[in-house]
Amino acid sequence: MNYPLPDFLAISIALERETEERYLELADMMEAHLNLETAKVFRDMARFSKMHGDEITERAKHVQLRKLKSWEFRWRPPAHEVGDDEGIHYLMTPYHALKYARENEVRGMNFYRMAAEKSQDEEVRRLGNEFAAEEKEHVEALDRWIEKTPRPSATWAEDPDPIQSV
Repeated sequence: MNYPLPDFLAISIALERETEERYLELADMMEAHLNLETAKVFRDMARFSKMHGDEITERAKHVQLRKLKSWEFRWRPPAHEVGDDEGIHYLMTPYHALKYARENEVRGMNFYRMAAEKSQDEEVRRLGNEFAAEEKEHVEALDRWIEKTPRPSATWAEDPDPIQSV
């Protein structure tokens, strides 16, 4: 994971963009099931990912980024900030969505931290540590948000309108 600066920045931008897309997809799924509170949390998270991606893009504007091939940044979930489908349920609550987002932010923080530790490029080390610190702030903000969010009841996943088989 010893990335040259242009690759590190390109991967970081791809990571944030893919995370944004994933949150929008989850928001759409929740809206399709009229789970609007949880959809709002996912839309908020998408907005935060977009802002972070835009910040990285702005920092990279003077760097000639290499055009990444799709297989060069497609990670197997759960990796980095893009979570997998485990734990996703159309009846999930905002509490669950925030816990899911927190796990993603921790993975993002670990990715940036490891990139900084393994890099021989001084600027990648500096930016990796800076991005990891930003992700840590996101984790801490999510912890505060989770603390204020009502916990789901023990029966949250009971479907009042289950699928009927014929």
